[in-house]
Order: sequence, then C-alpha cells, then structure tokens
Amino acid sequence: MKALVKTFAAAALIAISTFAMAAEGPGSKSAKANVNLSTADCALEHYVAVTTEGESAGVEQLFAEDFNQKIQASNAQSNGRNAVVKSLKKQKGEKLNCVVSTDILEESADYMVAKVTLKFEDFTKTDLVTLVREGNDWKVSSSVNAYK
Repeated sequence: MKALVKTFAAAALIAISTFAMAAEGPGSKSAKANVNLSTADCALEHYVAVTTEGESAGVEQLFAEDFNQKIQASNAQSNGRNAVVKSLKKQKGEKLNCVVSTDILEESADYMVAKVTLKFEDFTKTDLVTLVREGNDWKVSSSVNAYK
C-alpha cells in the first residue's frame, strides 16, 4: 500500500511540474530577459539584432509605448508598437541575408537619430530610427523605412 501511495505522489509531482512548465510557455524566459539598454549605442545595437538577426530577448523593453513605424512604399503603411513587437517575435531566430551598416546622424543626451541600412542582393532597405532616453533606459520611439 505504501508503494502505491509513493507512486501516486510521484505521478502527481511530475504532472504538476509539467503543467507549470506548460503554463510558462515556450520562449517566455527569453522574452522576459533583461537586456542592457543603458546607452543609446546599446539600444541601437539591440534594435539591429532584433530586426536583422532574429533576436527576441527584451524585444518588449526595446520599444517605447508610443512607438510608431512608417513604411514608405507604393502603399505606405503605419504600424504601432504591439504589431511590430508581435511581428518581431514571430521572426525569432530568423537571420536576414544582408549587409548591415549603421550611421549616427544626430545625438544628444536624450535622443539619437540613426540610419540603419540593410543591403540585400536585389534591393536596399533604409531605416531611420529615433531613440529616446526614458529614465535610465533608451528606447526606440520611431522607425521610418524606405526601399530602393
């Protein structure tokens, strides 16, 4: 009888731990990861990693609450923070096949404007990124994309 009780207790512990891990969900640990956004350069570097290398850690920390993305093309689009974060999370682990270059266009103690150029085989994407200081962290507040 004692063996039966121990077996049921062990099965219950396994079931509870399985349910706890399932409730946590896949990738939730990386989504809650703390990334260094203490400088504009760190935030810009993380933005490039998120948008081009499929990095998903700290993606929600990276964008300001009022973030807005504009895509200048034949059919101009505008996306809010939630749509962009959701899209970037779906791209987790996907690396873009392009050459990336960054140029700081303007910088002060509280904001930075940078030009991120992604050169693909057949086209070039230019991303003008504005970063702002919010408390002790830097956040991406806007992004304007153009394609050539």
